[in-house]
Amino acid sequence: MVENDAARAADVARDYYDTKDVDGFYAQAWGGEDIHVGVYEHAREPIGTASRRTIDRMAARVGDALGPDSTVLDLGSGYGGAARRLAAEFGCRVVALNISETQNRRHRELNARHGLTDLIEVVPGSFQDIPAPAGSFDLVWSQEALCHSADRLGVLREAHRVLRPGGHLTFTDIMAAEHAPADALRSIAERLSLPPFATAARYDEQLRALAFTEVEFDDLTDHIRTHYDRLAEALHTPAPALLDAVSAAYVDTLRTSLAHTAEACHAGHFTWGIFHGRRD
Repeated sequence: MVENDAARAADVARDYYDTKDVDGFYAQAWGGEDIHVGVYEHAREPIGTASRRTIDRMAARVGDALGPDSTVLDLGSGYGGAARRLAAEFGCRVVALNISETQNRRHRELNARHGLTDLIEVVPGSFQDIPAPAGSFDLVWSQEALCHSADRLGVLREAHRVLRPGGHLTFTDIMAAEHAPADALRSIAERLSLPPFATAARYDEQLRALAFTEVEFDDLTDHIRTHYDRLAEALHTPAPALLDAVSAAYVDTLRTSLAHTAEACHAGHFTWGIFHGRRD
């Protein structure tokens, strides 16, 4: 049953990200590099700047796992903003596993443009069944991708399997606050084609059950409020490039969806931050 649910969720995620409107929104509203939640210095900061700061903050937590001799697995790598930043700054090799071929094509194009093709391998596939032998990676990395999984324990188990002893796992995800009303979150998950949201406590429990050590959660929930405020604002007066990339009907849908998500963030229904652990 879990395997069937995970397979269905993977198909939904693939269809979602391969949709022209969705691809156009992420490429334009987020700039097509880092399509993840940002860490903001102030409420008016550009989304792209804040998103890159998230990468830097995550990298700082796993310093000894990054270097010219390191191999990183990026789960749900999107357009590859994190993969390129890690490869360019640290010289590490990155395997970028991602289910959307639409995103993968753009990822490869951007890698070539930045001269990073030799360091980044873009691999189509699902993180429910990582196509790599055990003990292959020094670091497993993921940003807002696990929310698409209907079997998150299975993804974390796969991450543990492919890490070398002492290797690091770090990820961010959009999570339900512990006492958030189920009905409110269910409607948001349905609009975003997501399974029910995890909680930080559940992730912590699963990581410890898999014998990850040094498990920590850096709670950065305030930043998800700012992030969705910025996205909602971008839809009030859409830039011409965004209007060219998506349909008018989808802009209207986004206005409603992002406004509801921003309201839920301000109501305290969501948690966001950085998890870190090490394989024993």
